Amino acid sequence: MPVKTAPAELTAGDSALRTQYLAEVLALLYPEPCSTGDRRGEPIAEYLVVPDARRPRLLVPTTSRRVSVAAVRRYAEPQSRSARLKRDAVVAAVRTGASSVLLRDRIRVTGPASESIDGHLREALGRELAVSIHIGPARANRKPVLQLISPDGETFGFGKLGTGPLTQRLVKAETAALAALSKVGLTKLTVPTVLHAGQWRGLQVLIQSALPVWLPRAPLTPRRLTAAMIDIAGCCGYTSGTLDGSAYWAELRGRLAAVADRPEGVALAAAAELLATHAGSTTMEYGAWHGDWAPWNMANLADALLVWDWERFTKGVPVGFDAIHYELQRRIQSSDDAAGAVEATVRRAGELLQPFGVAPEARELTALLYLVDLAARYLTDRQAEAGARLGVLGTWLLPVLIRRVEEL
Repeated sequence: MPVKTAPAELTAGDSALRTQYLAEVLALLYPEPCSTGDRRGEPIAEYLVVPDARRPRLLVPTTSRRVSVAAVRRYAEPQSRSARLKRDAVVAAVRTGASSVLLRDRIRVTGPASESIDGHLREALGRELAVSIHIGPARANRKPVLQLISPDGETFGFGKLGTGPLTQRLVKAETAALAALSKVGLTKLTVPTVLHAGQWRGLQVLIQSALPVWLPRAPLTPRRLTAAMIDIAGCCGYTSGTLDGSAYWAELRGRLAAVADRPEGVALAAAAELLATHAGSTTMEYGAWHGDWAPWNMANLADALLVWDWERFTKGVPVGFDAIHYELQRRIQSSDDAAGAVEATVRRAGELLQPFGVAPEARELTALLYLVDLAARYLTDRQAEAGARLGVLGTWLLPVLIRRVEEL
């Protein structure tokens, strides 16, 4: 059935989670003896809360108007015209000084600068900077995301902090992915470079260069997107063989076994085994994939395709996974019917995978394997328990997957 969420309820719940998360993030970035409640101490940072303390989405440093404007303009890519207008209104308020009236909620941090994330990054990178902090929606893989801004208003880097087992693993994975991609000679896309990586107070830290997403955009053609995905698919070489004889299948079965203690995990594993039986002697080709290639993780310029968020980069998966993932995420973004998006994506598998050289008999198989892979990720990460909007797989992905596998 279509996934329907009451907008008012979603907003209220998400706001409460964001407010709680804001307090957690501040405690991590400014641990004791730093404080956000001591009005007498020497301030080491001050932030505007956008849009307000009840619905925190962005902490904007008040170092200077130039820095504040950069923090708002470049912290994220608006996905709609209304979001862009809201962003531009905040930029105008900050630039003109009206933020003191329109953005009344502020956070003042006091204490020794050397104990703060700001102080750590200044020392690690050897330069002056201000930090802007993004407060994201509820997800199992949510982590503090920092925008690093120079005194003259240049956004020169973005940082991620792994705070728990899952996010620490993802930050380490992205660090390794960016290091590997810097050596493979990509020609169809541009990825960030690692500026700093390490640990701070038990957190896993990755600082990467800022891609120039603020430059003028160019229309993205399917041909250019596919060429970039093929560039990634072959960047570490290809292998081929049957599904049941592949390293990929062995790894996927291991992940499915790890979630077999949940009803959705049992149903998913049964569908995967039936899918493998149908695959039989079909030869498949394996390569690399970005792992989360979606419209919000890329920007197309006249002379470059910029792609970021590489924490799910993996080698040795069925070729074409990126194309299926992108199509599904694009459809989910533009519709409330997530199950319908899954169905439509599978129907387009032949068209989507033809440019990758996937054999006709392997195209639907590849799309369904991708759904198994994605579902295993959601269950492993415990997205439902984290309150993610599509965390409950039984409401959208699993029914379509099971039916399509049974119809093969």
